Amino acid sequence: MPYPAGHSSEVRQRIVHSARRLFNRHGFDNVSLDRIMSGAGLTRGGFYSYFDSKSELYAEVLSCFFTDPEWKNCWEGVEVDLASSEVGPQVVRAYLSRQHFEDIENSCPMVALPTDVTRSSEGAKRAFETVFSAMVNVLERGILESETELQAERRNKAEAIAAMCIGGMVVARAMNDRTLADELREGCMAVALELGGWQTSQVPVAG
Repeated sequence: MPYPAGHSSEVRQRIVHSARRLFNRHGFDNVSLDRIMSGAGLTRGGFYSYFDSKSELYAEVLSCFFTDPEWKNCWEGVEVDLASSEVGPQVVRAYLSRQHFEDIENSCPMVALPTDVTRSSEGAKRAFETVFSAMVNVLERGILESETELQAERRNKAEAIAAMCIGGMVVARAMNDRTLADELREGCMAVALELGGWQTSQVPVAG
């Protein structure tokens, strides 16, 4: 009996979602294909029908956030609408939110996996660059234009804000002192919002 239409795409997404959770929690090297497929409710034998290698899967996991047209999220009351004129502060507040800090398995892979990327294949590095660039593009669209500011300057601001969001979350998660981690997270959020010109935005604060 043939599988219904869309079955292959659905199974592929299950594998990607399982891998993202496990990679975020344990890192690339510490997660086996057996574990990934088991997390997707599948057997290892079917893996190579969807991906050529674990590295190829890794690259797709990295690509599933800002490059995915179906990506939608709402963290602690901050809805990220990629088509909104308020998308810049939405991304900053959601990315540096308490929920994103705590929900490691479902967080952005750029937070959990940068050290793995430096040791991984060129494909994984390109995937990381693609997702980072997509995040920068989203932030750049939200930076208010100024008559005296060049496009290159807005791009530089967006790159700095993206790096502050990702790096701030990486450092916060590395701390044992939760109070210090929250102070760092909130400090990065405040500086990123100020850099983007969004400090007076009406977007709700994500704790």
